[in-house]
Order: sequence, then structure tokens, then C-alpha cells
Amino acid sequence: MHKILVIRNDKLGDFMLAWPAIALLKTQYPDSEITALVPAYTEPMARLCPWIDQILLDNNETSIVSSAHALAKTISAESFDASISYFSEARTALALWLARIPYRIGPATKLAQVFLNRTLRQRRSSSAKPEYEYNIDLSRFYIEQQGDHPMATPSAPYLTFPEDEITTLKARFRAEHAVQDGMKLVFIHPGSGGSAINLSLDQYAQLADSIAAQNNIHVVITCGPDELTIASKLASMIKRAPVSLYHSTSGIVEFSRLISICDLFISGSTGPLHIAGALNVPTAAFYPSRRSATALRWQTTNEDDRRIIASARKNTSKHDTLQIDIDPIIYKLNKLLSAH
Repeated sequence: MHKILVIRNDKLGDFMLAWPAIALLKTQYPDSEITALVPAYTEPMARLCPWIDQILLDNNETSIVSSAHALAKTISAESFDASISYFSEARTALALWLARIPYRIGPATKLAQVFLNRTLRQRRSSSAKPEYEYNIDLSRFYIEQQGDHPMATPSAPYLTFPEDEITTLKARFRAEHAVQDGMKLVFIHPGSGGSAINLSLDQYAQLADSIAAQNNIHVVITCGPDELTIASKLASMIKRAPVSLYHSTSGIVEFSRLISICDLFISGSTGPLHIAGALNVPTAAFYPSRRSATALRWQTTNEDDRRIIASARKNTSKHDTLQIDIDPIIYKLNKLLSAH
């Protein structure tokens, strides 16, 4: 039995983009035990992942050296055969080395590679392919290191909920928010979670009103715990469609269940967007033009015909809104809504 530690201990969206790679590992080695090293705030999603058997929490609260030593003790106790660092940093790589894991696989980048003994040159900073494909490449590399031929990577959806549960949730939500029969649910997530640059509220309102002119839709503005003000303002700006507000205060799992009932999810490159992608919900996403944050690199994992992407016309600073021509996006959104 393969006992594998997989590492994606950064942000929520990044973690969701590791699911196809983890799915490949479990499909290739169904009798393996796969443990994920994650921070506390992505743990609830890790528990939903059907290909993860166990979870180790990464409580990175001290200095690099002391944190690495503490983490190494936790890892050593599990006697892993291999580790795969989909996200590689010096602290966790040092912990893997101190834990003496036999196969320590990761990208051949940064200082971290010094502590790994099987590395794959990826040049992720060039953004030549989607992040989830870089992750899949590391899973394939591990499989090939075992002398095996990699199987086909499972396709979306990567996250699912029981059908009866979602049917009940959808009926209850539509009743509570007076969503008329035949209306499609269009979710807009205008917040950034503190990371992604996003469209302006004016542009989001224009998008909603424009697609409402040609489609029978009910708009749901979603927001995290600290984003209620911006969501409420956007809700007041939309004039051509009925609007509801969903303030996510019950945790990311409940938010994920709600996302699963929508017909279209519109957002910047945020964690909730990548949850929608894993659910194979149709998405429309907006990206800056920086090479490290391109639409190709951070595209969602849903099927190609369920994904609309748009990039800013020019480089965008961290504090700007995205400069995107939304007229072509409106045309694509109308087509996507009619197709699904």
C-alpha cells in the first residue's frame, strides 16, 4: 500500500486546483492511503475530497526552523512512503527531509528543492499551462517513479454532494427567495477574499442587467463574512433582475453546497470560483494581465464548454479594479446560459 502525503497548504483556490492531481493518485492506486497537509481554514474542504483519506493540519505559527521541526515530528509519526509537494516552500520541504520520507517529490524551484530528492522542472512562473496541470504533472512524475504508466486523469466534477440533498436545498432556497419557476440562478461574487483583483461594482451591475435583458434570471450576490458592505451595494445597483443576498457565515462547506445549485457563477479568481469549477458549475471569471496571475494559469477545473475567461487589457496593480471590455463577455454569457 502506498502511504502518500500530499501538500497544498496555501490558499483555498490553490488547494481546489490540486484535486485533479489527487484524484489521479487515488485512481492509479486505489488501495493507497492519501493524507493531505492543509491549513485549518481549508480543512473542511479537504474533508469533502473523496480522494483524501486523512488530514494533517499545518499550524504555521512560529519561525521557519521551529515550525519545520514541529511539523517533522508530526509527519514522522505517520511513516509515509512518499510526499508530493504541489505547493513547495522551504519550511515544509525541510520538515519532509527531517522526517526522512523516502520519496520527496516537488517542483525543481526555489530553495525548497534542496530538501527534496525527486524534482521535476516546471517553471510555473512562466504560466505556460494551468496550475492544475502542473499539479497533475507531479502526480504523473510520482507514478512514473514507481515504474507505472499514469492512467487518465478523472474529469470534472471533482466535488459533488448527494443529489437528494442538493434538490432539497435548491427547492428551499428558491422558495425562501421567491425565485420564480423557470428563472435561472446567477451567482455573482464581487469580493476578493483579500487576494484576487476584481471587476468594479459598476461593471458587475452592467453585466447583471445586460444578461437579464435577454435571460430569465434571478441574481444572487454572494459574500464572505467581511464582504457584506460591498455585496449589499452591488445588490442595490442591479435594476433589471430580482436580486437576493447570500452572506456566508456558516462556513465554506455550506457555501459550497449553495454554489452547487446555481446555473452560473461569476467572480474574480477567488476560492469560491474554484469551488464552482470543481463542482463543474458554469463559470465566468476575470483575471489581471500579470504573468503570475494569467487566465490560463489560474483557470478553473470545470469542463471547457462551461468556462468563460477574460483578462485585463493592461497590467493591473494590486489595488486597482480590472480594466476589461465586458461587451464580448455579455455575448458569451448569454450563449452559456442558453446552452446550460
